[in-house]
Amino acid sequence: MGSWLHIGPPYIYVNIDPVIVTIGPFALRWYGLMYAIAILMGLWAIRGYVARKGITQNMVYRIVWWCVVAGLIGGRLYFVVQQDNFVSYYLAHPEHILATWEGGMAFFGAIFLVIPTLIWRAKVERINPLVLIDAGVLFAAVGQIFGRIGNLINGDIIGYQSTLPWSTVYVNPNSWACGVYHLCGVPVQPAAAYELLTNLVVLAVLFYLSHRVTRPGVLMMVYLFCYAITQFLIFFVRDNEIVSFLGMNPGLKQAQWTSLVVFILLIPLTFLVFRWHYSRPIPAGEDAATYGIEQKPEEPAEDEAEVIEEEQGTPPEVEADTMAEPESPTEPTETGVEEPTNVEVEHSANGHAPEAAEEVVPSEHEQVS
Repeated sequence: MGSWLHIGPPYIYVNIDPVIVTIGPFALRWYGLMYAIAILMGLWAIRGYVARKGITQNMVYRIVWWCVVAGLIGGRLYFVVQQDNFVSYYLAHPEHILATWEGGMAFFGAIFLVIPTLIWRAKVERINPLVLIDAGVLFAAVGQIFGRIGNLINGDIIGYQSTLPWSTVYVNPNSWACGVYHLCGVPVQPAAAYELLTNLVVLAVLFYLSHRVTRPGVLMMVYLFCYAITQFLIFFVRDNEIVSFLGMNPGLKQAQWTSLVVFILLIPLTFLVFRWHYSRPIPAGEDAATYGIEQKPEEPAEDEAEVIEEEQGTPPEVEADTMAEPESPTEPTETGVEEPTNVEVEHSANGHAPEAAEEVVPSEHEQVS
């Protein structure tokens, strides 16, 4: 099958190599490319929201890279520790632990590490942490969509075998479905597509609320509840291993147990968040990001300092210099005879005779008297 994508009947056939191109030891993968696109599209999507809330683009750029690193590390580590071959493969080959480009992320892990990172950066930037987290969940909801596209290409989110008309069949031998799960040519539930659809719905709800709610933290709580619920439901069709928890084994997977725990913890957390002073509704006309938060005093720019100096007037010493009368070459005495200037005296002291002064000729009246 030569084409990348072939739609039935009756199934959807995917024949995409997860590696786009290989140059020496470097391999550009669809999964990594989708993550890069997710970051760019997330930044583009939230630009209007952060501007309305008083968060500058410079702040966004300073914060986003911390969150990207935290999300990649948290998501990858949470995925790795859940794997059956964690000890035999990942601990034996630790270079694969953080190899996110190979595929395999658990988004709950990203959430667990990114939210504390956002709270820390909000303190550094002196902005409301809940406003910043609300912007972060908008960014995440957009980015997840492109992450799911990467999952669909990779074949690393596999549903149960199915004969539904929209079931997905992976035929590329390099895909995870063929190489890892050994389900090459087998129709399975498109679990990644289901997650993509739920991401679109949650994103629409968040953008709707972002234009209507004035209370910080609402978007965060809505997103966390939605993600916990959708993950719990979608994993009923995902072909993941069933695990027990605290001796209980009702047939749930690891992500479903995590969803249950998160959902239960979110109930008291919602109460605590909405009692937090950072969650006060923002009055109209105020910047939500900085409202009620003490800011550093801004130092005036150089041109502003010059204007202030001009308004205050010329310094006294400058005025004294400019108002002083220039020295005259000669100074008259009481007798009317001009005395030599300082320059002439200095010349005399150096042994040089001063130039002869003009002879004063008395007037005719003076001669007669």
